[in-house]
Amino acid sequence: MSQTTASLITASAKPISPLRRRMIEDMTVRGFGEKTQSDYIRHVKNFTIFLGRSPDTAEGEDLRRFQLDQREQGVQPPTMNSTTAALRFFFTTTCNRPDMARYLRIVKQPQKLPVVLTTEEVVLLLESAPGPKYKAALGVAYGAGLRVSEVANLKVTDIDRARMVLRIEQGKGQKDRNGMLSPRLLELLREWWCVGQPTASGSPPARITVLRMEHNHEFYHIYCHRPAQPGRTGN
Repeated sequence: MSQTTASLITASAKPISPLRRRMIEDMTVRGFGEKTQSDYIRHVKNFTIFLGRSPDTAEGEDLRRFQLDQREQGVQPPTMNSTTAALRFFFTTTCNRPDMARYLRIVKQPQKLPVVLTTEEVVLLLESAPGPKYKAALGVAYGAGLRVSEVANLKVTDIDRARMVLRIEQGKGQKDRNGMLSPRLLELLREWWCVGQPTASGSPPARITVLRMEHNHEFYHIYCHRPAQPGRTGN
C-alpha cells in the first residue's frame, strides 16, 4: 500500500467504508496525486451528505438536483467542475456505472484577463517577504511560474545556470518541465542557499527552500494584505 493511500485511509478515526477504500485504491492505481485524491474524496463526501444515503445508490436525477443545489448555494464554477470530475470518476471507475456521467454538466467559467503586476509592485512583493528564504520562494513562484508544491520541492540540482532554466520534476499532472531563470532570481536563490539551514558539515543544504505548504501560503497572505496601490483594482 502506498504512503498516499495509507494516509487517506487513516486520516479519519472512524472506520473507512469498503466503497471509499475501493475509490482510494482506484485512484492510487491510476497515479493520482495526494491532493487530487483528497479533493475527490471530499467532493464525493459532500454529495453523500446531500443525498442522505450511500452515493453508489444515486440515480441521474440525484446528480441533477445536486448540481442545481450547488448553483443555488453560490458554488463557483471551478469547484463545481472539480466536483463533476470527482463524481464522474467515482461512478465510471469505482461503481462501474459509466452511464451516470451523462447527467453531470461542466459549467462555463468567465474568461478574464489576469492582473499583471508592475515592476514596482513586484519589488514590493519581494520586500514584503520576511527574510531570504521567503524572498527566494516568492521570486521562484512569481518569476518562474512555479506552483506552491513545486517551490517547496525545488533542489539545488534543479538549477541550470548554463541555460538559465529551472527544472521542475513531476509537477502538475506528474510532468517535467523547465521554468525561466532570470539573473535576479538566480541571485535570490544564491542568497538563500548561502544562509540556509546548514548541514552537519556546515555546508548549505542541497534543497533550496525547505518550505512546507502552509509556509508558502503565509507569505502569499502577506502580499494580499499589503497597502492598496493607487489606481489598481482586482488584486
